[in-house]
Amino acid sequence: MKITKITTVPHSIDIDRHVGQVVNTKGFRFQSNILLIFIYTNKDICGIGEVSCSPDWSGETNLGSKTLVENYLAPQLLGEDPRQVKHCMNKISKTFSNPFTKAGIEMALLDIVGKFYNVPIYQLFGGIVRDRNIPLRFPVMPVGPKDSANVAKRMVNKGFETIKLKVGHDPLNYDIERLMAVREAVGPKINLTVDANGGWTVNETIQIAPKLEELNVLFVEQPVNRHDLEGLSEIRKKISLPIMADESVFTIQDALRCIKLRSADIISVYPGKNGGLMNTLAIASLAEGSGIQCAIGSNMEWDVGSAAMIHVTASIPNICVEQYAADIIGIFFHPERAVKNQLTSNSAFAVVPEGPGLGVDLIDKFSAN
Repeated sequence: MKITKITTVPHSIDIDRHVGQVVNTKGFRFQSNILLIFIYTNKDICGIGEVSCSPDWSGETNLGSKTLVENYLAPQLLGEDPRQVKHCMNKISKTFSNPFTKAGIEMALLDIVGKFYNVPIYQLFGGIVRDRNIPLRFPVMPVGPKDSANVAKRMVNKGFETIKLKVGHDPLNYDIERLMAVREAVGPKINLTVDANGGWTVNETIQIAPKLEELNVLFVEQPVNRHDLEGLSEIRKKISLPIMADESVFTIQDALRCIKLRSADIISVYPGKNGGLMNTLAIASLAEGSGIQCAIGSNMEWDVGSAAMIHVTASIPNICVEQYAADIIGIFFHPERAVKNQLTSNSAFAVVPEGPGLGVDLIDKFSAN
């Protein structure tokens, strides 16, 4: 089997964050810029991949990714056997960074492998290790206390058992006010987590920790700047709440440094950030060997990317969705669907796709054909 052609199609998809009218977005986007990648072969098998682009997160845009793929990466892969996934990824590895772009290519390659052997991608990773219905957590963006409480309660009524509150964009007292309002609205049994996206300092995190404990927060996600693993380590020594590293761990090398510095109790992983599904597996395995649990994170992937995330979540034991509900949020934040498949069993659970490869069929208007 040989790769004969690689094409890309950019899309801009609206996002509904379920919080009503928002005046100050505080950096949170309300449109996703997606690049779909199609890898064709001489065996009439086409693999589909997705690049979830956000310049403020990985530095990638869908048009930049399109240029990179078509002019630099695709020419290196033409004529190669797509089933030799590691070989193909090694060929493009000298191109610096661009993890989501590389993940999109690997996604399409693995889709081809699964279709060729007539098995789902999760089977290529060793098979399913958990229930096919994967619990999700709902993230509430940094709107006011009343709006935060209202949307949290509404989503709990829809079946969500974990609410993630975005913090770190306002003074600590305001974040505490929002947290108190949400906890009162959802009651004591619902899991509540906070994600500062690096918006707090070390001292602020230590200062707010007692209140977070009082509100029974499950864990604190990325409290300080992504480069400050030493700061995360200092926080871990001084507070009892578990610390999750997200932006701090993109690569396998990042994971090794995080483990060495003992900077986190939990590492957030997902294919786009990690540069591919196989890297997600490697990081989760490294963490497992060091006694660190992993959780599945998100960059607002659309349906193809979400399907890939579901496959790795279903098949990697150390992605501990039983303790930390999955952040596969794109499937309910994007009103417009890309695939014909049902990726949720209800609004609070993702469902593992059946069928070979990614197990998804694109809606006709999004197909490259």
